[in-house]
This record gives sequence, structure tokens and C-alpha cells, in this order.
Amino acid sequence: MTESAPAPAHAPASARARTAPKAVRTEQDGPVLHVRLNPWGQSDTLDTAVLDDLITLLDDLHERPDVRILTLSSLGTDFCLGADRGEYQEALAADPSGVGLRRIADKAHRLCQALENTHAVTIARLHGRVIGAGLALASFCDLRAGADTSRFRMPEVGIGLPPAWGGAMGRLVSEAGASRIRELMLTSEVFDADTAHRIGLLHRTAPLDQLDTVIDAWTRPLVRRAPEALVLTKRMLAGYARADRAADVSLLDSHLLAATLHQRTGG
Repeated sequence: MTESAPAPAHAPASARARTAPKAVRTEQDGPVLHVRLNPWGQSDTLDTAVLDDLITLLDDLHERPDVRILTLSSLGTDFCLGADRGEYQEALAADPSGVGLRRIADKAHRLCQALENTHAVTIARLHGRVIGAGLALASFCDLRAGADTSRFRMPEVGIGLPPAWGGAMGRLVSEAGASRIRELMLTSEVFDADTAHRIGLLHRTAPLDQLDTVIDAWTRPLVRRAPEALVLTKRMLAGYARADRAADVSLLDSHLLAATLHQRTGG
């Protein structure tokens, strides 16, 4: 297993930026790339630094057919506590027009689209709390396994915000069904791993100390599959899922979020 290392000092600045992520840690084990959030014990939130690193990483995968599986996990106490709302407020304070805030929210949309469209089979390994944007991010992975102690929540309506992050509403509805997602979004209630499994947000659950075994049970047969068959199947499944989102208005997410926060701050 190899861990990502900084580019040589003589490399151009752009190359160093693209090969030395700071907000995530990557390790490659043959055709499997392990991507871990919160490598330095920071806040378990999806701030701009995390978005930038993940977008760069996924963009670079287009030139790396050797990476056939990507696992997404976290080294923090929780998988993810959602978007960095403090960063939203700072962006709005710096630019009351909301342009800066919309730029951040548009990055979330780009990230989720890149995750859905990458050729690699993506696997989310979830533990602890999986909140808001964290659940949205995980929903764009092909396969999702969670510790049986995991807890999930879509808190946006409860804190006065629209559920507008990454275009995830359409994805969540296509994965789990409109009826259950409607209930969980409107009530903002916490739900457990068994519920997430029952409605399709998790494919598998296991005790935390056995979660890696579940991931390995997926990756072992996947690496033996013909690469083109996997990619084609991924693209076909994505196409059918998008058919359920024919009226997808997720490109408006950043505008909805900016407008709501602007109104709340009296702008």
C-alpha cells in the first residue's frame, strides 16, 4: 500500500497542488484507492479545502485507469457532520451579493457529479454520525456500508435551510424513494443504521470492527471483473437513475442556499 506523497520540489506549482492533497489522505493498494477524510483530526465537516481536494482527485482519475475502486471513509470520530456553515456565513459576510457562497455551493455540485461519473466503483465506509452534506456525499457512491452504530440525519429544514447541497435531493430520492426521504427531510429526525439499510441508503451494516471485512468482501470480486464491463454497468445504472431525475433542478441549489442565508442575515 502506498500513501500519496508531495510532488518533487522542482515540479511546477500546479503539479504540486494536484499531487499533494492536504485535506484528505490517499493510499493506493493495487487497483484500490483509499480516500480518507479528516486526516489531521480537524472538524468533521466538508469545507472548501475538502471539496477542492476531492474534486482534483476525481478529475485526475480520468487519467488513471489503474484505479478501479475508490473507497471513501473518514479518520475522524464521525464520517461527516455536514457542510461547514461557518464558512458559508464568512463567505456571505465577505460578499453580501452571495457570489462567493454560490461558488462554494457549486463546488459541492461538481464534486457529487464527479463522484457519480468516475469510472472507478466507489464505496462509502460510514461510521459515527453521517449528517447533511455527509450523507449527500455518501449517497453518490455506488456502494455504501455502515457501522451498526452509525446515526444519520438530514438537518437542513430543522435549521431553516433548504436541502440544497450537491444536487443530492434527486439522488437520495432515486436511491431510497420519495416517501421516506420526504419524511426524513421534513422531520429532520435522527435515524439509525437499520433504518438506513431498510430504505436503501445503506447496502450493508456491520459492527464497526467488522466494517473493513464487508468492504473487502466487495473489493475482492470487483477487482477480478473485466474493467470495461464494470464501467459500462456503472454508466448504465447512472443513466437509469438519472431518468428518475428528469426534472432535476439541482443546478439551482447554490442559488437557493445563498438566497436563504442572505434573507436570514437581513441582506
